[in-house]
Amino acid sequence: MSSRTVGVLALQGAFARHIDTLDRLGVNAVEVRTPAHLDGVDALILPGGESSTMSKLLVSQGLVEPLTARLDAAMPAFGTCAGMILLAHHVLDGIVGQTSFAAIDITVRRNGYGRQIDSFEADLEICEIEGEPFTAVFIRAPVVTDVGPSVEVMATARDTPVLVRSGSVLASSFHPELTDDDRLHRLFVESI
Repeated sequence: MSSRTVGVLALQGAFARHIDTLDRLGVNAVEVRTPAHLDGVDALILPGGESSTMSKLLVSQGLVEPLTARLDAAMPAFGTCAGMILLAHHVLDGIVGQTSFAAIDITVRRNGYGRQIDSFEADLEICEIEGEPFTAVFIRAPVVTDVGPSVEVMATARDTPVLVRSGSVLASSFHPELTDDDRLHRLFVESI
């Protein structure tokens, strides 16, 4: 599908499912665990998982500064669930010192939809994706509480933005990698 290389942050969380989806699309996908792994990637997916754990691992692996530099240079990025938290400008209920790359002008509340037991699915109408609604899986998902003027809301659930985009950054409260529907990954890859 693309001659581009998409990195997937592979410190913790659902990174393998993103790589499987990219493989199905015929995209060259590589795991990113160290600063050297960022060399040669054209875009990056920041997966779901536990954002405070990912934050600590980003620091211990020396990835904060090089990833900040790449995002500041407009490297395309797609953050899902915890990845959305890492890309957000402001994080509510984060741990002290939590990493936030401020790559998209949104405010999110960690675990805003509740605990694991409060997980749910929702069928979303996503602008730019035709056909059947997209089934979105929400697990301890962040809630977007504020959206800046440069941010496009691409889908909502429960009257709240759950898929947003600004420039080269796409972020979702949900886990698109947990379904067999690859349309959102395809949209991201085609935007690179």
